[in-house]
Amino acid sequence: MTEPEFATRRSARAAAPATAPAPTGRAGRNLPVAIATGVGLGAAAAAALVIHPVAFVVVICIAMVVAVWEMRQALSEGGLFAPFVPVAIGAVSMTVAAYLRGAEALVFAAALTLVATLIWRVADGLSGALRDVGAGALILLYPCLLAGFAALMLAEPQGQWRILVFILITISSDIGGYAFGVLFGKHPMAPKLSPKKSWEGFAGSVLSCAAVGAIVIPLTLDGLWWQGAILGALTAPVATIGDLIESSLKRNLGIKDMSNILPGHGGLMDRLDSLVLVIPLMWVALRIIAPH
Repeated sequence: MTEPEFATRRSARAAAPATAPAPTGRAGRNLPVAIATGVGLGAAAAAALVIHPVAFVVVICIAMVVAVWEMRQALSEGGLFAPFVPVAIGAVSMTVAAYLRGAEALVFAAALTLVATLIWRVADGLSGALRDVGAGALILLYPCLLAGFAALMLAEPQGQWRILVFILITISSDIGGYAFGVLFGKHPMAPKLSPKKSWEGFAGSVLSCAAVGAIVIPLTLDGLWWQGAILGALTAPVATIGDLIESSLKRNLGIKDMSNILPGHGGLMDRLDSLVLVIPLMWVALRIIAPH
């Protein structure tokens, strides 16, 4: 998309009539639709884990291509046009490299992708190239490089259990935060970034993550309950920071959601924001709790 096209689209969107929002609950979601979508995503991820680790690698690759598209579309709202093709191909390459060859291959694939992105963009002209390559580099880091740690985790012994632990603990942060926020939320945590996020909701996130961690770590990886509780308590603030980072990005870009492909949720990145930031923490922590 060129800069004149960008300006035209912004003007058209500003002039478009507002549409009536769907009914939402106190937390601002269409709860039945959001639950149905969440269950569907969870079922797809669980099925891939059960079938074979490679099936879950495919799921990660698909998710990263969608995430690259969403991030590119979002950044274009701020006049940043990351090259989609090299970044999307690089996202898949990074995931596969991490699963097959480990952390060094993940970093190497990321570096090659950055070079390819630079060449691709410069071949289209020098005007704005540095800006657009910078946008591509941001997408390579967030979410692609961070998500690569999921492939690293999956490749380790008991990799499917590690992924399951990671997902269950991190998702419990959203669930606990949502429930406590709706029921008890009175004190805003970051009103300028995420008006509906409260300190009471954050407390619910910590408690939920700690409880789930204390249960799943002994059951799946033969760890100790207190190790799981500590891991959960550490996961909640990292997940919350991930959520706030994306809220800040969306606010700066003047958008509400990263896209509208997931009914009741917005975009895929609106669901992955906390997960992506937690992955490196979980990879390191589980290597300590359940060493090879």
